[in-house]
Amino acid sequence: MTLEIESKEATHDTDGLPVEELVVNIGPSHPSTHGVGRVVVHLDGEVMTHVEPIVGYLHRGIEKMSENRTYLQVVPLTDRLDYVGSMYANWAYCRAVERLAGISVPERAEYLRVIVCELQRIASHMMALGSAAGDTGAATMFIYTFDERERIIEAFEELCGSRLTYNYVRPGGVSFDVPEGWLDNVLAFCAAHRDKLTEMDKLFFGNVIAKGRLKGIGVLSAEDAVAWGASGPVARGSGVNWDLRKHDTYSVYPRFDFDVPTGSNGDAYDRGRVRLFECYESCRIIEQAISQMTEGPVKTPLPRLLRPAPGEAYSHIESARGSLGVYVVSDGTPRPYRMHVRSPAFCNLALLKILAPGHMLADLVAVMGSLDPVFGEVDR
Repeated sequence: MTLEIESKEATHDTDGLPVEELVVNIGPSHPSTHGVGRVVVHLDGEVMTHVEPIVGYLHRGIEKMSENRTYLQVVPLTDRLDYVGSMYANWAYCRAVERLAGISVPERAEYLRVIVCELQRIASHMMALGSAAGDTGAATMFIYTFDERERIIEAFEELCGSRLTYNYVRPGGVSFDVPEGWLDNVLAFCAAHRDKLTEMDKLFFGNVIAKGRLKGIGVLSAEDAVAWGASGPVARGSGVNWDLRKHDTYSVYPRFDFDVPTGSNGDAYDRGRVRLFECYESCRIIEQAISQMTEGPVKTPLPRLLRPAPGEAYSHIESARGSLGVYVVSDGTPRPYRMHVRSPAFCNLALLKILAPGHMLADLVAVMGSLDPVFGEVDR
């Protein structure tokens, strides 16, 4: 953290003493900025008066790079967007390509996509809850959540050989079927995970210190959530009952019975607790998907060089951070003419400007952690 004092016209406090505004630059390498984010904070004493998130430190030009790669070669690039939820980015892009090229997906592949992406949602929420708890000093919660996340990462490693960038969901289906016994291990994880979630809820959200640090902090109204384009747990924490899996449904989600957790206060506490309860619902979805899934092919045979007819397509899915959309334009060649990502993390991060002012500087990390930004997706 570096400090700068910016000269302003002096104001005076209640004792008549001159007061200068202090400008604090946090990041881009500060651990509490959740990656490579930078926040410029204007302070009146310890109270934040203006907050400006500065992005671009992880910009790699992925959307532009996609114009020089075939449609299949773009899939590994999407892994590098939301690197905490790579399965989602794979799926969002593949759905857009499938809509563009009129590709059908086998039913078993749709079920496998749901299973791996609901596991990815749990893994992402565990990292969000653990890092946000660590920001407030709850180191034990951090260990609990990362232990649960590790079990999912190990399952993904067994499935596709990777722990972070999976390249598993492909246009037309998935790369290959699950290994023998993998689904049984997933069911065992879901059964055990529920008990862990209950324990975490008591350990952290039932703790008086966590309530003191998170309740009433960064309050977001439902109206502001909609006006600013917020989605996912950030919007649902404010009572906005909107989940693409139910309200603009896709894949085989209409076949599952699950609830959409929402909050009522719109503060950092509710946003975190919504993520915890979403993990319960993900376990329900995974168990239903495994029980309904039948044998069959897991991908549609495609030519090595896919050439969709000239046109455009947009598809969005419910990622762990909200509405993740991909827009693809074809000019009839084997490479996308344009590819653009609608990032929920980017939209949610913009809320920092209205949520942080009025709070103490120490509350900044709690507010930012409750938004769960992933800067690989923010910057792209």
